Amino acid sequence: MRALYSVAMTAFQVMLFLVGVHIFGFAAIGILLLPALRESPPEQDEDGDGSDDGWGNLPNVKPDPSRWPGGGIPLPDADQSGVRLREPGRVADRLGAPERRPSHEPAPRKPVRSDR
Repeated sequence: MRALYSVAMTAFQVMLFLVGVHIFGFAAIGILLLPALRESPPEQDEDGDGSDDGWGNLPNVKPDPSRWPGGGIPLPDADQSGVRLREPGRVADRLGAPERRPSHEPAPRKPVRSDR
């Protein structure tokens, strides 16, 4: 079998290489985490309760109804469903079993004589 690499590494060299890769990885993670750990905490509001009133401090207003899409004519595929999903019971009981495919007749075969 032909060697894949021109230089063979000893077990010590492989272990030294793996240790070096791990040290490099830990150093890179530390450098990336350093700015996040040094960041100062956010300042308190003037009332001091620390609440930010939820999602982005936007005023609680309803959207403008003129920006919503209009009603228009119903689409051709907007027919009423045959089964209501909110009624009690199983949906499978209301739909019924699907129609089975017809069975195919076996191909005609010639009789074979047996040697008995």
